[in-house]
Amino acid sequence: MIVKNVESGKIARDKLIKGVDTIANAVGSTLGARGRTVLMESEQHIGGVTVTKDGISVSKGINLMDPTENLAVMIMREASEKTATSAGDGTTTSMVLAQAIIHSAMELIDEKDNLTHVLREIQDSCNQVMTELDAMSTVITDKDLEAVATISANGDKAVGAIIADAYSKVGLTGVVSVEPSADAVTYSDIISGMKVDRGFTSKYFVTDHKKQEAILDKPYILVTDQPIGHINDILTILEFIYEGGRNSNSLLIIGEIEENALNALNTNKIKSKLKVCSIIPPQFGYKRHQLMQDIATATGAKYFSEQTGDNLQMLSMDDLGRAEKVISGRFNTLLFGPGGDVEARTEELQEQLNVETSLHEKDFLKERVANLGGGVAVIYVGAQSDIEQKEKRDRVDDAVCAVRAALEQGILPGGGVALKDTALAMSTETKGSQILSYAMLSPMAKILENAGADYTEVATKLSGNGIGMDVSDMSVRDMMEVGIIDPTKVTKEALKNAVSVATTLLGTHTIITNVRG
Repeated sequence: MIVKNVESGKIARDKLIKGVDTIANAVGSTLGARGRTVLMESEQHIGGVTVTKDGISVSKGINLMDPTENLAVMIMREASEKTATSAGDGTTTSMVLAQAIIHSAMELIDEKDNLTHVLREIQDSCNQVMTELDAMSTVITDKDLEAVATISANGDKAVGAIIADAYSKVGLTGVVSVEPSADAVTYSDIISGMKVDRGFTSKYFVTDHKKQEAILDKPYILVTDQPIGHINDILTILEFIYEGGRNSNSLLIIGEIEENALNALNTNKIKSKLKVCSIIPPQFGYKRHQLMQDIATATGAKYFSEQTGDNLQMLSMDDLGRAEKVISGRFNTLLFGPGGDVEARTEELQEQLNVETSLHEKDFLKERVANLGGGVAVIYVGAQSDIEQKEKRDRVDDAVCAVRAALEQGILPGGGVALKDTALAMSTETKGSQILSYAMLSPMAKILENAGADYTEVATKLSGNGIGMDVSDMSVRDMMEVGIIDPTKVTKEALKNAVSVATTLLGTHTIITNVRG
């Protein structure tokens, strides 16, 4: 039996607030152009040390000794994780807002108030704010796209330009992914066609020895997860292709080839005009099966799978897919002009994406959709050290997600100005609306605090909608004109999740935790 500890009333509430403040103050210190980095000790990162300005990374690194305080940390972390899942950015803003809502409520709610009613008023006010933010939102332009990326990348204009260029090429349906670079240079690589993250399995397949690539023109494509143990398993199609059947003497095998069969293919490649290349199927487990289905669909091939009981002995030429060209390097393979019909498959994946809740699975589905559509850009993040690369990659990841959100729902004045303007204009007839309106000033106040300024002093200088302070030079500016902008989706999701978490904590009276040894 596990012994429990029960805390109620003021004792429980004070501990919850202490936990909220601990995590929110740590995460909030990173907000804005002058926000600071956080140095964390972690067994899960290189060298046991992480330096980051990424809010979700900071929140995941905090665990407290006191179980009640730690429960508050866990619930607050949920606000940032939900925001990251739905919008990809805004995790720090959601944490700052949740903290402000809780403190504002503690000051304004007294014993005679109906707490349940007030919490409902906060939620109703939040819904009204969502509508106002949608009305304030504007469609993003190419110039704004770069500004969004630059702001989210902590003012790094070079990174902003790279991300903007990548998105302008792949479009709204494309995917921009982030990977570590092999050197100190940060750059993007646009993939036109379908990319498979596997390279050739034998050096004998190489046709361009200078570039170390196997290049096949108008090849046939075999897609299978069944090991090819002997050359006789595919001898029929090899003989047909060898004779130049249907104007091609090239074959790409996406499947595992055992040593005897691989040696036979190497010999054929050297001695005959038959051009063959094989690559191992991408990924592992269920992801491999799904990606192989995508490849088969894109190329017009039949997927010979052990899971469906297919027999390679029954393989015919009609079961092979086609592509205009294939370039297989040491680490990946590009399929140009795959000959299949991907429309139905893409629609199916989009439907799955709409209902998926896991951030990891959503990213995987997005990659699959983009790969089928032929729009894939990879940003390779370079740095001088592993620690620097981790910090920089976090920022680039945030910026990529921010641009994606801006493309989906438009943009708002940044620097906390959109929330500030909405808060000052909203009706505060109810106690719940008062609580929310006060809290909505907190992101701007935190950005100013991190820059060494005070909101109450700056507020007198901010006249008119869209006007805020550019903390890079502490000047009062029109946020949209100078490119200090936030994605509408990010702002909305941050507020919505902050309200959800804050009202949950405010409605808590008793806390039951396990007694620690």
